[in-house]
Amino acid sequence: MKTVSLRLLAAVAAIATSCATAAPLRNDHPIVGTWRFVLPDGSCHEIYRIRPDGTALITSAHEVAESEFNIEDQPDTEGYYQSDDKIVKDNGKEDCTGEITKVGHVIKSFILFHPSGNMFLMCQKKDTDSCIGPFVRVKGSET
Repeated sequence: MKTVSLRLLAAVAAIATSCATAAPLRNDHPIVGTWRFVLPDGSCHEIYRIRPDGTALITSAHEVAESEFNIEDQPDTEGYYQSDDKIVKDNGKEDCTGEITKVGHVIKSFILFHPSGNMFLMCQKKDTDSCIGPFVRVKGSET
């Protein structure tokens, strides 16, 4: 599976027109938990703490952000979960790409889980060539 630049994903997300609003998830939804993503060159990592109330805490380099999201309860026939994620708070510091995320920024993505449930890809469309990841579950970590 290929990885795509975080900036490319952010650029695609910047043109998204929908707004995410937190929607509670079932406690056993596969996205609930703590996830770690390491940049392909190993220079930086991001941590996503995804809560069942539809909110997330994200750390990326010096950035700390909070988001509200919606994700489908079940995958589509191709295995993807459609997701909308809106940044609602940000400390204004640079993320792993050196960018500063603006509050209100919406990311539309398609989440594809590994059969183990312990990894996923975040894709800009239903195509593994448009994905970043893997995001790996951090075991034993509270959300």
